[in-house]
Amino acid sequence: IGDKLKTPRKRVFINNIDTYSSKHIAKFLSECVMRAPVGTDRTMETEEGERTKANQSRAAAFQLVGSVSEKPNNGRPYMQEDELLPKLMRCDAVIYNISQHCDQVEEALWAVSALHNEMAHFSQPKIFILISTVMTWACSKPVDPDDLELPFTDEIFWRRRAHPNFKQHIDLEKRVVKMGKTNRTLFSTYIVGSGLQYGMGEQIFHFFFKTSWLGHEPAIPVFGDGNNMVPTIHINDLASVIQKVIEHQPKPYYLLAVDCSKNTMQDIVKAVASVLGPGKIQKKPYEEAFLTKDFSVMEIDSLLVNLCMEGVYLKGLFTINWVCESGLVDNIGLVVEEYRQTRGFLPIRLCVLGPPAVGKSIVSKQICEHYKLPHITLKETENIVRRGELDTKFLGCCSSMLNLLFCPIGLLDEQLLLKVVKDKLMSHPCRNQGFVLDGFPKTYEQAKELFSVDPETIRSKKFVLCLDASDTFLKDRVMNLPERLVREHNYEQEHFLQCLSTYRENNNEDDTVVNFFHEQDMTPLYLEITSSDKPDYLLLMQKIYDTVGKPRNYGPSSQEAEEEEWIKTEGQLNRGALERVQEKQWEEEESRLRAAHWEEWTKDLEEVRRQEEELFEDKSVLMRNYLVEHVMPTLNQGLIECCRVRPQDPVDFLAEYLFKHNPSDC
Repeated sequence: IGDKLKTPRKRVFINNIDTYSSKHIAKFLSECVMRAPVGTDRTMETEEGERTKANQSRAAAFQLVGSVSEKPNNGRPYMQEDELLPKLMRCDAVIYNISQHCDQVEEALWAVSALHNEMAHFSQPKIFILISTVMTWACSKPVDPDDLELPFTDEIFWRRRAHPNFKQHIDLEKRVVKMGKTNRTLFSTYIVGSGLQYGMGEQIFHFFFKTSWLGHEPAIPVFGDGNNMVPTIHINDLASVIQKVIEHQPKPYYLLAVDCSKNTMQDIVKAVASVLGPGKIQKKPYEEAFLTKDFSVMEIDSLLVNLCMEGVYLKGLFTINWVCESGLVDNIGLVVEEYRQTRGFLPIRLCVLGPPAVGKSIVSKQICEHYKLPHITLKETENIVRRGELDTKFLGCCSSMLNLLFCPIGLLDEQLLLKVVKDKLMSHPCRNQGFVLDGFPKTYEQAKELFSVDPETIRSKKFVLCLDASDTFLKDRVMNLPERLVREHNYEQEHFLQCLSTYRENNNEDDTVVNFFHEQDMTPLYLEITSSDKPDYLLLMQKIYDTVGKPRNYGPSSQEAEEEEWIKTEGQLNRGALERVQEKQWEEEESRLRAAHWEEWTKDLEEVRRQEEELFEDKSVLMRNYLVEHVMPTLNQGLIECCRVRPQDPVDFLAEYLFKHNPSDC
């Protein structure tokens, strides 16, 4: 019975199956189930036959094979062309996606040409589907010059004019269509002009989602004027179109795959920023997009396109189960949830509780650094209240402004503090990444009021850490603290003992903070602090990391990753790395001092040389004057006399003359 009911699955090839677009299309097709065969013989409808048909109806309709974009370490492609062609020949449908990577245009042309040349050897009909881009319409002339809002449709695909950077795409489209006209019953070809794809973690719009989610920017940038109309389609809707083309093989060979939205780029960015980020946008010159590493040139051109489009054939030929028929803006909640789920960006929400001086702040800071989470402390909340960073309508919660300005830390109005903490928990960074709530709430009533506004916060905040230690350990720890930290945390003896006593009393009653979390089906993690030694502290933090799990964010930047890798390779202990840095600094300091001493010595040597030259000059002047006055007249007379007499030994004659006529003997 199973053999008679069995319908062969269609074998489908798709290129670059490890990239965003092809990956989700392949995943969608692999999950499509096979429809039950029609006209089954009634004599087979036994209990076993019914079970067989039920299993058959749930069987996958497509068997997916494909190529990948990454190359092995040896640099050789996974398959040469002579190896790839036999694989394509065994497929019923071949899909080549050039909507993301222009480097696939040449390979797609080879694939369709090779299949076209092998038509005589086909064992069964084949389909070739080229997933192209709407950028081949970017420079098309308006359908009606008097009505610029009249959309382009796939009925007039022959009027399309490509963007200058997408000439090779439209040339490939034309050649694919031409090859499909040779014998459509044996080899049919289709062009699917895809709008800008979104959903399932994002690709081209990922920069705007990431910038909004991180919350580092006060406004999300819009490159250009933002008034350009962008044709879009959800990636699963595009996959559904591909499925319908394979199953129905429609008569038109060019199909526009766009949703029904008429959203501008400004509308899209503002919608993303409103749900994930600050809700504000900032228009920037389009040239700044080229300075952003998140975009390729192909993606920048696509984001600046201005096209109003409508897929007429999709409405008339198929019945598509749309995910986002009305577009990204109208379905922004669904798309954002897909973004979070696909990338694993579920917020991590922790509440760290415990008696005073147990180390809540130290543990909370380490958790925040490890998981990149906002740190919410009671002291920070009180500082916000004291600085007046609240609306005036909430200041009435205090009994007086003097109470607001001059009351001790920890004694501010409870309702006002709760209001500030609620606002912090509802901020975009806390809703996106999560938070670490340090030492708050302190009572059952505070916990109930704090989390009663947003039930989703209670369900999502899955981790409660309860630190505890003996009173003796806590007192000794406070006594050994530096005076600066004692004043900073208000740990004076009387105040600390009072806070510790209050904490013990509040946690001995039935209505405790921990009981509140138990009522919300949340099991706290109890951690006993018995030592302040570093190894014990590291074991404590590792236990927390194991409980919470891996970070659910974008991780460190490339520069931070390089620094971490450097520290890891140079030495496992930070002390060793620090010693090397200090040694380098000492060498640099010694070199600087040596250079300074050499420069000073050189200056002193130059000064000594200058003084010696001045002294020699002074002495030479005196000697010259003496010679001119006392020696030269006698020497001249001696030379004249030597010339007149012309003795045999002129030198001896001149010496004898000078000796006889020496002026000093006069």
